[in-house]
Amino acid sequence: MSDSPRALLFDMDGLLLDTERVVQVAFVAECARLGHSGRAAGEFFLTLVGTGQAESAARIARFLGPGADLDGFGAAVEAAFERGVAEGVALRPTVAEVIPALAARGHAMAVVTSTAGDRARHHLDRAGLLGHFRFVLGGDEVPSPKPDPAPYRLAAARLGHDPAHALAFEDSDTGTTAAVRAGCTTVQIPDLRPAGRPLPALGQHVSDSLAAGLARFGLPG
Repeated sequence: MSDSPRALLFDMDGLLLDTERVVQVAFVAECARLGHSGRAAGEFFLTLVGTGQAESAARIARFLGPGADLDGFGAAVEAAFERGVAEGVALRPTVAEVIPALAARGHAMAVVTSTAGDRARHHLDRAGLLGHFRFVLGGDEVPSPKPDPAPYRLAAARLGHDPAHALAFEDSDTGTTAAVRAGCTTVQIPDLRPAGRPLPALGQHVSDSLAAGLARFGLPG
């Protein structure tokens, strides 16, 4: 990649928005109501981070077991999540400072998320971030979900650039894999993950905040 990246691509949940903890609380509470161990549910939830909707649904079905009302479970978790973000969607550290600064300097930026597009745009709008991005590419708007490289390849193309000229930011292993496989220079900023699980050795950079990851490339600026 050249000294100055031409496209900036960002995951959403766990990277821009602190939504995954809210979902985890809701998920564990509903599992406990159904008689599942809270600890087991919490650990299982961490394995879903960064996973597409179809794969997550299949894993949850196996976890809950035969006869589970999956639609009812999903609706209950969704309702609890909405209660949790009723006062607003929290941002991950440094996001409130760096995203507006990047946009003000005219950087071409997009969000590449496994969350459905309309839902993602709604959350970003509530968080005050939506207007800073050229577009949001949701998990239901791509031919194949992460860890397939298609989402990042498509996003880079929509910004008018080759993925080799894109800088991608991810928190999950699944998303990081997708970005690296697409050919993007990738920074992983871990958030929720199973205890003791090492980061994958994919050639990605690793940082502890979005600001620190951007600073590796002289951004914002």
